[in-house]
This record gives sequence, C-alpha cells and structure tokens, in this order.
Amino acid sequence: MTSSLLQRRAVLRAMAAVSAVAACPVFAQGGAYPTHPIELIVPFAAGGGTDVLARAFAEAARKHLPQSFVVLNKSGASGAVGWADLVSAKPDGYRLAIITVELMMIPHMGLAKFTADDMIPLARLNADPATIAVRADSPYQTIEEFLAAARKQPGMLRVGNAGPGSLGHLSAAALEDKARIQLNHVPFRGANPAVLDLLGGHIEAVAVTPVEVATYVAAGKIRPLAVMSEQRIKAGWEKVPTLKERNVDLVINGWRGIAAPKGTPPEVVAVLRAAIEKTMQEPALRETMAKQNMGEGYLDEAAFKRVIARDNATFKQLITKLDIKT
Repeated sequence: MTSSLLQRRAVLRAMAAVSAVAACPVFAQGGAYPTHPIELIVPFAAGGGTDVLARAFAEAARKHLPQSFVVLNKSGASGAVGWADLVSAKPDGYRLAIITVELMMIPHMGLAKFTADDMIPLARLNADPATIAVRADSPYQTIEEFLAAARKQPGMLRVGNAGPGSLGHLSAAALEDKARIQLNHVPFRGANPAVLDLLGGHIEAVAVTPVEVATYVAAGKIRPLAVMSEQRIKAGWEKVPTLKERNVDLVINGWRGIAAPKGTPPEVVAVLRAAIEKTMQEPALRETMAKQNMGEGYLDEAAFKRVIARDNATFKQLITKLDIKT
C-alpha cells in the first residue's frame, strides 16, 4: 500500500471523526454534556408536591443521562429565591430549576423583578388543580358547610398556603371573590409546612394541590372538600366535587416544569429536552405520579410556552382585579 493511499485514508478517518462529533447532540462547549452532575433547584420546602416530583424525576432520569441530577431545596418568597438563583446562574446546563405556575404570579405582585422571559422553559412535567382541604375530624363535611361558616364568621377561618403569591394563596383569594366570603390567609414556606400545621390543628384548612395532601387523604387524616378543575379527578378522589358542581364558577390549575437559564447553548438545551421527554415516559415515574395523585400533563417546549403566556395573562388580570398585595 502506497504512502499516499495511507495518508488519504488517514484524512478520511479524521474527517469521519469530526463529522461524528459534530452530529452528536451531547457535544457542546468543548466536550460531552453533561460531564458532571446537574443541580436541580426546587424553590419550595422539602416534602411538598414539587419536591416529590423533582426527586422522582431525578431518579428516573438516571437512565437517560450519563450524569445524575442533584436536587437542591431553596425556598422563600413563593419560589422567587430559588428562581433568582436560576436566573443568575451560569448558562452551561449544570443548574436548572423546577418552575411552577407561581412564576406567572409573583412578578405581578412585586415579589420578583424577573419573569419567565428570563428563562428557557424546557418542558412541562405535570398539571393539577388547586383544592381546598380540611382535617378529617373537621366539622365541615362539605364545601357548602365550609363556605357557610366563612360567611357567618368573616376572616375567622384560617387557610394555609405555600406563601404569598402561591397557587394556594391566589386560588383562595379567587374563591373569596367568587363565593363572597372572607378568609384568613396564613402563608408558609411551602405547602408541606402548611399541611403539617393543618394536621396539628393550628389552621382550619389548606389551599394546595392534590399531591400535597394525597398521602394524608389516603390515610384518612385529611378530607378534600372540592377541586378547582373542570372535571373531577381520579385516583381515589372521584367523590370530591368540583367547585363548578357546587355553583362556584372557578377553575384554577397549577403545573410544574423545568427551566434553564437564558443563554444556555442550543446543543445543551436539545440534550435536556430529549432526556426529559424520555424520562417522563418511565413507568416508575408514572407510577409514582399516579400514587401521589399528580395529574399528568407533559408538554414540549412550544406547547409549554403557550401555556405560560396564557397563564401569565390570566393571573395578571386576577391579581389586578382583586388588588392582591404582599
């Protein structure tokens, strides 16, 4: 074999190697992504629905990325503390965050200077409605009894939420408006602390999502009075009415997704979106979500962005109408 032929083959092999690297979606920023663990910020306290979903997702994602997710809880200001960390993070794909519908609320309440436009939404993970729940031994057996008591004792019924500007806060405020009642809103640093105070008898009710009370409902310790969805939900909640069934025309849904800092390279974003889509199909994750009563609702980038735009407009209007302040 001549030296010229050997040289030609060497050049062809080199060109093939370069083409393979260029075509590989995980090649970015001078190396394969990811090369070390990815931090996933949960902007609420441990034990709540967002935290449960994040940890189940992180475990399921091990099959679809060469590096693991490390879940970090950074709670405060209805998510603003954790999301501020995301917005200021280096856009290299190694710090992501769970985002929730509260991101569409807190900027309109002056709790945050950033908005969803300062992030890259990767995908929506789930969607579920707000719910009003009480302890199992509460004197209020139905949502009608709860509303009647609130009318009789304006401002006396204490309703816990995950903090000012949280879905629970906004949904309870909207319920006040629709049902013409007055509640005593009690903020916590996340839904789980609110639920624990309900169990301890320190408040009369909570405004949360089903996942945050599902375990206690199944154990017979908490009773959901109504959900704020168009239709009843499943997984043991078939007997829980919607507010619309009880002549309160109110529908408020929450969601959870994953976002990256603005400026994250497209190659990295593509890797993450592909991994998220595959992870959400994992049977173990879907089983966990079903057991925790997390509504399914995966959406890709385009559909998720439409939901974000819609909810931003909806909650801006609601906050302005009700003059909700922190």
